[in-house]
Amino acid sequence: PGSVLPYRVLLDGAPVWPPADAGHPPSTVRTLPDDSGAVRGDATVRVAFGSCRWTTPGAADSPSVGPDALDTLAAHLARSPRREWPDVLLLLGDQVYADEVSPGTRRYLAGRRTGSPGEAPADQVADYEEYTHLYHESWLDPGIRRLLSTVPSCMIFDDHDVIDDWNTSEAWLAGMRGTPWWRERILGGFASYWVHQHLGNLSPAELETDKLYAEVRAAGAGDGDAYPLLREFAARAEADPGAMRWSYRRDFGRVRLVMVDSRAGRILEEDGRRILGEDGMEWLREQCTPDGSFDHLLIGTSLPWLLPHAVHDAETWNAALCAGRRGPRWARLSERIRRAGDLEHWAAFPESFEALAGVVARAGRGPEAPASVCVLSGDVHHAYVADARWRKGERPGSAVFQLTCSPVHNSVPAAIRLGFRLGWSRPARWAGRALRRHGHG
Repeated sequence: PGSVLPYRVLLDGAPVWPPADAGHPPSTVRTLPDDSGAVRGDATVRVAFGSCRWTTPGAADSPSVGPDALDTLAAHLARSPRREWPDVLLLLGDQVYADEVSPGTRRYLAGRRTGSPGEAPADQVADYEEYTHLYHESWLDPGIRRLLSTVPSCMIFDDHDVIDDWNTSEAWLAGMRGTPWWRERILGGFASYWVHQHLGNLSPAELETDKLYAEVRAAGAGDGDAYPLLREFAARAEADPGAMRWSYRRDFGRVRLVMVDSRAGRILEEDGRRILGEDGMEWLREQCTPDGSFDHLLIGTSLPWLLPHAVHDAETWNAALCAGRRGPRWARLSERIRRAGDLEHWAAFPESFEALAGVVARAGRGPEAPASVCVLSGDVHHAYVADARWRKGERPGSAVFQLTCSPVHNSVPAAIRLGFRLGWSRPARWAGRALRRHGHG
């Protein structure tokens, strides 16, 4: 445990990684620490996290979104002693943008389109093959390749990994399923995510027992094509939110990470909207229950649990109206507001928000409770730390924080900057409370 092992990659006996002219040390595999210390031989586990990375300026021909924080991290680590490296890199969604592609990708897509009726939008990917182009473009950057080949990483998707506002509502999903191109889009999205992100989240023991992984490897052992297997799997995942658990757990010494899918497993019926179904929430409770085996608990979810007060209240107000609390006219208007304003975080699923609060509170109580419970998120193109406040008598013994870091490499529109600045203000809190009263009046 806690070893650092150099490695090379050979293809048909020929070395392909690291490149001969790379000019940097070999890539390494770092095994997990035992519970007595981290990789550096002490009790510290260092975590880097963030979300929302548009393709690099060089690939996109556009520096307008500013510097790439992940590229910058890679360059910094290349100059830093290993003891300063993070033990794990958490990427919390929008690792690729399937609906906001670079100029280079638009040119690639143009060469694949025929102009036939029913094709996917010309500026968005349509299928598995086009998703693989996104990953190739995003991760071919030399610094990113070096980073991902050396620092352990854990990932989870968000909406842009598939499409903006993915699974916002029941009405949204019905509209997408009514388009002729959606099915291949979502199947390609699930299949490519499984290959390029999900497999890397699994432990060796989990890979050893994963039936689909074994079938795909067997199909590819000769000249077989494994995609039909992946497509069938993706079809099951698309049809039934509970068919696949994308959430997972990893332990880093005495630090537990529980990564939560807050997109694919949603229950969207208005009379029972939830981020996670009953089985998913029960699994989350089990993983977060303190048993003395971890000193700190990290809950990774692409969407922030705690938002600025006014934004939280606006989302709960909108959820109540969409559910028909003020009648059908308000419900129709509120659905349009929900989509236009991206009102789809944990606060927009009040039952799930309270359930997650219960998980956090339970994890922070008792003699074996961890010292801290931190919810790590991205999505909102805004960075902040929020100290959770609790009703009288409900505060857990552990310190509880919402930590949000976004974007890694994307723009921050003026409207978002203004909205979040106002969202923390006292007048906005008053306005939010008024909205909440209206929604529940």
